[in-house]
Amino acid sequence: MPASYLLQSPNFSANLKLPSKPSTPTATPCSRSIKASSSSSSSNSTPASTASKGNNIRDEARRQYLTNPPQNQNFSAKYVPFNADPVTNTESYSLDEIVYRSQSGGLLDVQHDISALKAFPGSYWRALFDSRVGKTTWPYGSGVWSKKEWVLPEISSDDIVSAFEGNSNLFWAERLGKHFLEMNELWVKHCGISHTGSFKDLGMTVLVSQVNRLRKMNKPVFGVGCASTGDTSAALSAYCASAGIPSIVFLPANKISIAQLVQPIANGAFVLSVDTDFDGCMQLIREVTSELPIYLANSLNSLRIEGQKTAAIEILQQFDWEVPDWVIIPGGNLGNIYAFYKGFHMCKELGLVDKIPRLVCAQAANANPLYLYYKSGWKEFKAVKASGTFASAIQIGDPVSIDRAVYALKQSNGIVEEATEEELMDAMAQADSTGMFICPHTGVALTALMKLRKSGVIGPTDRTVVVSTAHGLKFTQSKIDYHSNNIKEMACRFANPPVSVKADFGSVMDVLKKYLSKTPK
Repeated sequence: MPASYLLQSPNFSANLKLPSKPSTPTATPCSRSIKASSSSSSSNSTPASTASKGNNIRDEARRQYLTNPPQNQNFSAKYVPFNADPVTNTESYSLDEIVYRSQSGGLLDVQHDISALKAFPGSYWRALFDSRVGKTTWPYGSGVWSKKEWVLPEISSDDIVSAFEGNSNLFWAERLGKHFLEMNELWVKHCGISHTGSFKDLGMTVLVSQVNRLRKMNKPVFGVGCASTGDTSAALSAYCASAGIPSIVFLPANKISIAQLVQPIANGAFVLSVDTDFDGCMQLIREVTSELPIYLANSLNSLRIEGQKTAAIEILQQFDWEVPDWVIIPGGNLGNIYAFYKGFHMCKELGLVDKIPRLVCAQAANANPLYLYYKSGWKEFKAVKASGTFASAIQIGDPVSIDRAVYALKQSNGIVEEATEEELMDAMAQADSTGMFICPHTGVALTALMKLRKSGVIGPTDRTVVVSTAHGLKFTQSKIDYHSNNIKEMACRFANPPVSVKADFGSVMDVLKKYLSKTPK
């Protein structure tokens, strides 16, 4: 039975160095007690807790680096046009360049030197990643930076801006699976249990770290800007505040929750409330960043994908490197579906696993351009005018990462589903009734799962992971409205409103007896 928490490897040095020649650790793939000869020196295995008095974890990491510098870590990464032919493509850019599009105007992708990474077997990478879990060693205590060699291999640890994000809970949704879906292997990856309450932290730590590096190199970067439906601005403002970098956010007026709006304000961002939707904000920020020294932080920037892909690697870790059958992801601007594919694909390509799961992208019916494209047989993509949805973070009608998403779905034999407003709110309420507290976007993903279970596409024994992208506490008003039966033209079938009762013993007893008589034993 896989653990529902990240694996611990207490006997494996958190500072494991890459050997000068490829070597296979002496343990089996699922071993939790692995030691490597390259980490045997006492200075290299010193835990952060024994750091010199007065040093912090960043100081200790610097000392370790100077005492035992990395040997032959010739890992590198660069920007290339997305989905470019690896044989004929000649266009590439350093990650230290400020560039968002290829010469043809297409998306860029971060391409790693796979041949250098392949010099080490899959068992080595599994052991290395597992060894860093649960540590405070800078920067490897982060679920993102514990995979540093696969993320930004050339960045100095001194430049990294991290809140030790990632390492989020993989929750066995036992009652939801059995009671509502007749499934034994339903899991929920709670990416919303994070520093700012959403999965966006995973990508933002990478982007802001690179900006921090660029500013130290005296590149023309005054600050970082984004258009947002809420979660992106929260993550950007928090990480920029941590690094002392100005952040500028464009938010669609009256279209995000108060809980989301207050986060960038509290973190000191310069907030523009714009009388348009997300797509309008996105157009404005792209124009602004082309004229001013403001670094673009939206998912058009491929750096964020590098952080977000680590959630896929975490899922494999949490299953003892066994591959689930399905992973279901809510989709708005569509960078995340590609990020998960990229993480799974890298693990397969580098020998950590032998296959990848099938991916499902779930969209709100009120903002469903990918779903319509999929249902047309991928014949013609048409942007849509997104209507209001409780899943406000995915209320996007013209997604930037459409090409990335289509590629990921085709490569993983994936599926696209949609959820109406009533379906997603009912699904959210059902999940909450089993002990969770999920966001409406997770309700979209659960609706997709329910439809695929009903049609028999997903079987009762299929190991299925639903990605929960944000914390339910960001969307309490939608829950209040639902349980108050206060949503127009919605039955709110699973509403659980409070019962008003007089303040006397008899009245309370009458209400409780009635409740107990209806409650299943």
